[in-house]
Amino acid sequence: SVRPGKPGPAAPPRGPVAAPPAQRTNSPQPAGEPGTAAGAQLQLIPAPADGAVDAADEAVDLLLDSGRAPGEILVLTTGETHPWAVHERSFGEASYWAQHDAADDVFYADATAERATGRPVVVVAVNGGSDEVTGRALPAAMARAGTLLIVCGDPQRINAVLGAPA
Repeated sequence: SVRPGKPGPAAPPRGPVAAPPAQRTNSPQPAGEPGTAAGAQLQLIPAPADGAVDAADEAVDLLLDSGRAPGEILVLTTGETHPWAVHERSFGEASYWAQHDAADDVFYADATAERATGRPVVVVAVNGGSDEVTGRALPAAMARAGTLLIVCGDPQRINAVLGAPA
């Protein structure tokens, strides 16, 4: 039995796992259409704002269980910072960003962190934040995602922020 808000099985990787960074684009793309940006597929996991981080964590677990390498996954939050990022930042910004640059583990950042570069899979937890932050974060996340963008949050709010018909 599947719990409400729990994501379905993660899609298996298609073709080459690592997309070359040169394929990244900085132009915002509509997030409602798979195949935009560098060919990233969009997956929406419905979750309330206060459950978006848990849904994102479950999605990461499924990705890892399906064979994704931890260094291929970037997790972004639009509201409160993910607890992992809060913990790692307590050791200093230099140490925190060195982990990002090493790219050997899942990395957690605020959606507004421009320094966070693209990875094959980007997971966004829409866990609060203003509509303006969310409206900028989602197209930026699509541009960062090489093969898969997973958005965890309230579908009505996400569509409203992106200007998609409800």
